[in-house]
Amino acid sequence: MIKVKVSLRPIVSNINLPTVLKTTILPGDSVERLFIATQVGEIFYIGNGVVRTFLDIRPRIIKLGAAGGGYDERGLLGLAFHPQFNYNGLFYVHYSVAGTQGPGALPDTEAARQGLPEFFNPDPCDPRTLNLKWINREIRYDHIDTVEEWILQSNGQPQKRRTLLYLRRPFFNHNGVNSLNFSSETGKLVLTTGDGGSGYDPFNLSQDDMEISGKIIEIDVNKNPFINNPPVVTRFHELPVPIQETLTVIAKGVRNIPGISFQRIYNQYIKYVGNVGQDLAESIFSFVHYKPIPVTQLVQASVMNSELDQEGFINFGWRGWEGAFPTSLIRGCSTNPTLDEQTIAYYDEAVKTSVRRLPPLTSYFHQDPRPDKFGGTALTGVQPYMGNGIPDLTGSVVFTDFARNEASGPPVSGVLAYTRVRTDGKLNDFSIIETDYNFGTQSAYYASLGTNLDQTRLYLGVYGSMNVTDFNQGTVFEIVP
Repeated sequence: MIKVKVSLRPIVSNINLPTVLKTTILPGDSVERLFIATQVGEIFYIGNGVVRTFLDIRPRIIKLGAAGGGYDERGLLGLAFHPQFNYNGLFYVHYSVAGTQGPGALPDTEAARQGLPEFFNPDPCDPRTLNLKWINREIRYDHIDTVEEWILQSNGQPQKRRTLLYLRRPFFNHNGVNSLNFSSETGKLVLTTGDGGSGYDPFNLSQDDMEISGKIIEIDVNKNPFINNPPVVTRFHELPVPIQETLTVIAKGVRNIPGISFQRIYNQYIKYVGNVGQDLAESIFSFVHYKPIPVTQLVQASVMNSELDQEGFINFGWRGWEGAFPTSLIRGCSTNPTLDEQTIAYYDEAVKTSVRRLPPLTSYFHQDPRPDKFGGTALTGVQPYMGNGIPDLTGSVVFTDFARNEASGPPVSGVLAYTRVRTDGKLNDFSIIETDYNFGTQSAYYASLGTNLDQTRLYLGVYGSMNVTDFNQGTVFEIVP
């Protein structure tokens, strides 16, 4: 692949950790502006070279970083503008709600009662670890997320209109970033949800059709169920029927996901999804055709205990598959500390999903001996680039990794890379995009990736720490030739 080198042009600095970067046109305006959402609950936009506050919901956000030494995967995770935002002022947010902190789905006492370690790892020799159930969900959960509809009023002040969903989450992680996007194809709001967290998807939520976790869900915001205070749920059948009727499921088998993006090629749309890996690989998937399943049909099939026809339904394969490989446990070799051994974690599940899963477009790995590649840690953004400003990237799919997984010591730096669509169905290669920006002694975690409306410009969110509580260490760049 062609070696590409780009520059990073700073747009705004000294902000909190950026989770969403996207553009829109404000009502009554004609200029496309960059909007930035931060994990702690701020939304800014760039107006005439000045950073302006659009919305500040920090009091609504759960207390972040308290249990993880400053690291957290909750907060303000999604922001999407209605396709007619310029006329109707509607926009949508996804965040973790203040005051909803719980003990987690496997608190220490529960883990001890089941004879399990505090941090979950499956054991192929112990069936108990392969068949865990999430019990007492009303009290054993980590937090509650919400998806809300807001409106920009004529006086320029945003106001909440309604709550679309309340979702109870089992663990603090795997909530994704850039989790709300409108489909360029259907016009519906798309919510991307991770598997609920911990590691190895302890309860196999991502493959369970009735679980909301681990799915890509379309929400028809044009349908109003007129339910002002929806119940807090974890499964589709717990939703009132009028809300079920607004939802369809696009895909399952998601582990952790930095949103979904759409690339128009002639008269069809290619969808791109990144699935964050466990210990082996990070993977990017692409698909054109898919079979969305209405939630009402999923619920009916569950009630009737019948098998639903899932031919054409997108399945990314997790937890049985981690991209191109069966999900593995990695342990050091006792006889040779320089080597590792890999054991298939969920053999039966890997077999069952082997013919149902969608193969990835490309994968990159946490350890890679090839001199022109890199070891990754976590995929944080996937965006198509349709501009001509960087000719070698035109038509490609650009992605970011949080930080190189290499023993080079501080400062830590993220990675920018790209791949291309193949028409022969084979696993594609990827190439690092070199940047000329000098971060000096400051760490640079690549936290988010965004584009403008016609995907001709790329934006990169960088943070100087992996901890959200190390405030005001963020910079947003435009990626330029």
